[in-house]
Amino acid sequence: MAKVAIIGGSGHVGTYLVPKLVEAGHAVVNVTRGQSKPYQDNAAWSAVETVTIDREAAEADGSFGAQIADLGADIVIDMICFTPASARHLVEALRDKVQHFIHCGTIWVYGHNTAVPATEDQPLNGFGDYGRQKAEIETYLLNEARRNGFPATVFRPGHIVGPGWVPLNPAGHFDPAVYSTIARGEALTLPNFGLETIHHVHADDLARLVMAIIANHSTAVGEAFNAVSPQAINLRGYAEAMYRWFGHEPNLSYAPYDTWKASQSAENAQATWEHIARSPSHSMVKAQRLLGYAPRWSSLEAVKEAVTALIADGRVSRG
Repeated sequence: MAKVAIIGGSGHVGTYLVPKLVEAGHAVVNVTRGQSKPYQDNAAWSAVETVTIDREAAEADGSFGAQIADLGADIVIDMICFTPASARHLVEALRDKVQHFIHCGTIWVYGHNTAVPATEDQPLNGFGDYGRQKAEIETYLLNEARRNGFPATVFRPGHIVGPGWVPLNPAGHFDPAVYSTIARGEALTLPNFGLETIHHVHADDLARLVMAIIANHSTAVGEAFNAVSPQAINLRGYAEAMYRWFGHEPNLSYAPYDTWKASQSAENAQATWEHIARSPSHSMVKAQRLLGYAPRWSSLEAVKEAVTALIADGRVSRG
């Protein structure tokens, strides 16, 4: 078994991934900025070593890569790399010192796709700082793997879902009030015709994919893998399914985005634009073919589990 360092292991994916690593017999080090706790309790966390490093500060003084290298991990999983400079700093520190480097990317390396569901071999065309920088990171890492032997693999999550946080909702943003509106059977207006797509993924499926990447090291190095549910859903179908789940017939209307956004907060309107402008829909065929992996959770199944938790926490109300 291996020693695994996971940078940002207390977040959405780490909540599920860290216990799987421990249960598989790996020695796990969780590198965290603070004392954040995973979203769910698991006895496996008692076997995890926690190392506190402020990544931003450590990168500023040039020590971050050395601190990660000094952990002596065989496998490093980086969940929170957002700039090309950050990626280069870590790669140079870990070169010839790790067996496998796994980077958490994003489906936003694509701005939009001509053909859907999108496969990993389609050209990257991310827009916005986040999408462009993550695309540059991915390109850099895979180039390092294929030309210079650095053992990197990238996985690209969709909209991550799980109990403990608010999933991307049928209006294309993260306000839990949308679920309360639906739960009460009240009217909900969607932008345009509600036909833009979003593509969720359960955090547990992401953890399972990372375990498959580790188990198939020689096949996975130098590759990027989409990490989404079996199918994307459009806003209208998503909303209709949630109304019926709550025991109501859909109560929907539609308005052009520029009209619709006037009734929204600036934050919600921007979040919706960011999602519908991309309308992601991605294929999981490559992971099935190369890793023998398939997601277990549909988008709606994952969302319903998360919303059930929101109801229990009082963040979504039926009354």
